[in-house]
Amino acid sequence: MVTTTNHQKKESGFVETVRVIFHALVIALIIRTFLFQPFNIPSGSMKATLLVGDYLFVSKFSYGYSRFSLPFAPNLFSGRVWGAEPQRGDVVVFKLPKDESTDYIKRVIGLPGDRIQMVDGVLHINGRAVPRVRIDDWISEEPDGRRVRVKRYRETLPNGVSYEALDLVENGFYDNTPVYSVPPGHYFMMGDNRDNSTDSRVLSQVGYVPYENLIGRAQILFFSVEEGTHAWEIWTWPWTVRWGRLLMLVR
Repeated sequence: MVTTTNHQKKESGFVETVRVIFHALVIALIIRTFLFQPFNIPSGSMKATLLVGDYLFVSKFSYGYSRFSLPFAPNLFSGRVWGAEPQRGDVVVFKLPKDESTDYIKRVIGLPGDRIQMVDGVLHINGRAVPRVRIDDWISEEPDGRRVRVKRYRETLPNGVSYEALDLVENGFYDNTPVYSVPPGHYFMMGDNRDNSTDSRVLSQVGYVPYENLIGRAQILFFSVEEGTHAWEIWTWPWTVRWGRLLMLVR
């Protein structure tokens, strides 16, 4: 007759726990690598579309996979596997060309071969002004409690994608630019908060983004907390969570 000791039972239980944890980690790694990666918004460059404190899922499969899709970006291959081209107006997470350890999130404005220019604060694509309509002001909450009104426009790109863009100051530094000619295999990215965004207009810091550097498309907001608070501070959620932003689609 075979008997099982308490020690054997504990050992068996420990091994089973380790196995469950290992399987869970493998599944999480597969999901993060091939399906969805969480991303949080650290700056206000995409206001009013995305706010500091927003947490969203980025679909890794939208544009196929490059070496940047893998953890630690091992240099195993070049280009993209099962690649699909981003569309003008997509909100995209990408590796910064000047520092491939840094993730950026911006909107695709220029496609390969496009000519992009800002003229008096108005976006021009291939020599034509992008239509924009003034809408109600964006109310910005400052850290000191002040409420500041910011001019807001609705822009509509040539493919019909429409979104909100902010104009913080008149005659901003990048309100008038030279013509940017987007090279083959690259994309021109811009933030929706035009006067507070370091993007492809700044060639020395961002510039044109290679197709290979795209991580994925921002799809859905799954959580959001007020700027200056932390998601792990559960006890503050009743008044710091932006309940109205939960499960919003990113457009």
